[in-house]
Amino acid sequence: MRWGVVLPGGSAAEQFEQAVLAERHGWDGVFVWEAAYGVDAWTLLGAIASATSRIALGTMLTPLPWRRPWKVASQAVTLDQLSGGRAILTVGLGALGTGLPETGEPVSVTERAQRLDDGIDLMRALWAGESHFHGRHYRYDCNRDDLSSLGRPVRDTIPLWVVGAWPRPKSMRRVLRCDGVVPEWHLGRPGTPDDVRAVRAWLTEHDANPDIVIDGESHTDQDATLVRTWADAGCTWWLESRWQMPHHSAERMAQIRRRIMMGPLI
Repeated sequence: MRWGVVLPGGSAAEQFEQAVLAERHGWDGVFVWEAAYGVDAWTLLGAIASATSRIALGTMLTPLPWRRPWKVASQAVTLDQLSGGRAILTVGLGALGTGLPETGEPVSVTERAQRLDDGIDLMRALWAGESHFHGRHYRYDCNRDDLSSLGRPVRDTIPLWVVGAWPRPKSMRRVLRCDGVVPEWHLGRPGTPDDVRAVRAWLTEHDANPDIVIDGESHTDQDATLVRTWADAGCTWWLESRWQMPHHSAERMAQIRRRIMMGPLI
């Protein structure tokens, strides 16, 4: 089990300080959320990359259907190069009705799913050095070899995590094309380790072994025991998060800072 922390918001300077603190206290990854407006995730992650040397750096998450995928691919590969291959990109359909800004982007689940699939394929093609892509929603043609050669990840590709709605077949088939899954449980109910075992068994049946990423809150030895249960079920990442507290609240900022300084529990 690897341990990451989802930064809770705040100013760019506050989040930068939290990320540096996380590396110092033994965390394996730092993740930032990407909204329509506010502190820019990629500028922030680039700054963090320059001040750290070990932790993985990524988004949690990027609403890819509401972004230009070639731009996201550029941002991710720039971060990967600056960090020496530590970038992780997490993508999903995009959240609705959560108090986030409305920008007139597509809200149809079908169209968002199609754009997500297209975007994943386009980014993979660009990272592999390809110059042309024709999909359902996106077209990319470039005849300059220097652009393709300069925009290559440090490794063969950048790990791509995706939200997977369990047990929906279309959503889970998308997971088979990615490197990690952030499970979303049916009807929004809380997941259990047994759910993770079912996901892991399904993935194994399809010859896939992606990371399984779970988020939650942990403070005590009892929480550490619970995290071990998730790990035993097949999870590979625990992301410390504070989704239920108001963004930018002083309590939330203080609590996550104290938790970062505790370090991973197991």
